[in-house]
Amino acid sequence: MSKLDEVLNLAKIKGYFWPAYDVYGGSSGFYVLGPYGVILTNGITSLWRQLFVRPMGFLEIDAPSVTPYKVLKSSGHVDNFKDPMAECSNCHNKYRADNLLSEAGKEISESASPEAMQLALNDDHIRCPNCGFTNWVVKPFMTMFSTNIGPYENSEGFLRPETAQGIFVEFQRLLSLNRGKLPMGVSQAGRGFRNEISPRQSIIRLREFHMLEVELFIDPAAKVSVIRPSEKRLPILHEAILSAGRAEPDHLTLVEALDKGIVKNEWLGMFMQLSLELLCNLGVPVERQRFREKLKGERAHYSAQTFDHEVFIEEVGWLEVAGHAYRTDYDLKSHMKGSGQDMTVSVDLESPISVPKKKVNFRIDALKLRYPESWQGILAGGYRLDENGVLFNGTPIDRDVYTINETVEVVKVRKIIPHVVEPSFGLERLMLACMYFAYQKKDDRIVLSVPGGVIKRVAAVFPLLSKPELTLRAQEVRERLLKAGIDVIYDDSGSIGRRYARVDEAGVPIAITIDHQSLEDGTVTVRNRDTWEQVRKPEDQLVSFMESLSLY
Repeated sequence: MSKLDEVLNLAKIKGYFWPAYDVYGGSSGFYVLGPYGVILTNGITSLWRQLFVRPMGFLEIDAPSVTPYKVLKSSGHVDNFKDPMAECSNCHNKYRADNLLSEAGKEISESASPEAMQLALNDDHIRCPNCGFTNWVVKPFMTMFSTNIGPYENSEGFLRPETAQGIFVEFQRLLSLNRGKLPMGVSQAGRGFRNEISPRQSIIRLREFHMLEVELFIDPAAKVSVIRPSEKRLPILHEAILSAGRAEPDHLTLVEALDKGIVKNEWLGMFMQLSLELLCNLGVPVERQRFREKLKGERAHYSAQTFDHEVFIEEVGWLEVAGHAYRTDYDLKSHMKGSGQDMTVSVDLESPISVPKKKVNFRIDALKLRYPESWQGILAGGYRLDENGVLFNGTPIDRDVYTINETVEVVKVRKIIPHVVEPSFGLERLMLACMYFAYQKKDDRIVLSVPGGVIKRVAAVFPLLSKPELTLRAQEVRERLLKAGIDVIYDDSGSIGRRYARVDEAGVPIAITIDHQSLEDGTVTVRNRDTWEQVRKPEDQLVSFMESLSLY
């Protein structure tokens, strides 16, 4: 059994996650997060907020999961959110065409057309995993779940494929709440839905999943002064490396990556830097991480530059856990056009500037006489002023029918459509990466050494023996910790050694044991999951002790 299989098996046994709807035979792409899974994902989400949301004063919202058709039509998802679906001509089973080619060792660009993928499948005689037939038909498949909003047939909607659109359409209201100031960060932790063709590999590819996203609205011309670059080097597999056919990333500081033009936006680079820190805090070694740039044709329709943050898992290869995209002004411009609502921002200039203005004054009688058929169109604004004079439909107008007055206007603001920089994480993939690198064996026992910074407010409480006086005191300790907001796993079944082993496997960082000495002097035994060291602590100091733990 591979390490990944052991981790997935442990996750199911210990209650981190398991396939949903098992009693009805299951349904691919849907998983349940169990009690430990909820604790771990809550911890990861909290760490994400500590790094990406709170330090910069970003806003956080919770938008609906159901999105009207016209929103996702304007955003480009209706036309672009599709995967290549290969259907076997014999058994009619359906798979993702690019996955079939990849699993057969055939390389093909993500931007390849369905026709190109169909040709590749058939020319290389790729066998159907179900029946072995080698004839395929490939078509684009819409990967958004469609639904009907209300009882009327013309009110189509979708389950959101990302949380971002719920932020973009609320931009003006959010900007007002932010006092009209840029940059403005808006975060959202919530569910996303994608109607995958053939979800496989456990929680790596799901039809319903959790996302952690930030949409940062910026003035692209503004100087960035809040970024504090680290000397820690980012492993970047950028476009020049990929185009040269190399596989090893460059290791660059953020300043170097910006100076060389490898990362096009300062905020994008800062989010990549924070992403590296987040994964390190989840226990993923730096040498097992990289940022792979998406090439032209691979990027989403809205992106000018994207880096996938990938983690190397032996049995899977490089697994994407986050995407960092520079979306330019695509999103607000699209919704401005689709909704008819103004989504521009007035940005104060550092100092007022004088702008020359020219105004055309027509001599009406002369205009009517010279242009009897078109004078009304000219007056209605159908003319254009350039350095050569006034033009109508590209033809110069005689200068004797107008005069030009030149003035100077003092301008204090300029109008812009903000650009967007987005770091987006898949929460289940972060959880899997954390568990994979936390999984280890010590003296033939499994220990899930999840970093304490992720789940440090979790403890196990045991009575040493199942005696009434010890059980009662253990319950009192449990209640004390629960009231302090600490998650408690209580267990009084089996030997104390077996109970220690069970919580070590589950990743619980601290085990507290109540014994006969506890009844005498009010102290308890506190055992560390990773070192197995035991110390005695007064019961009334347990809460402060748990809060002070730092087990990175």
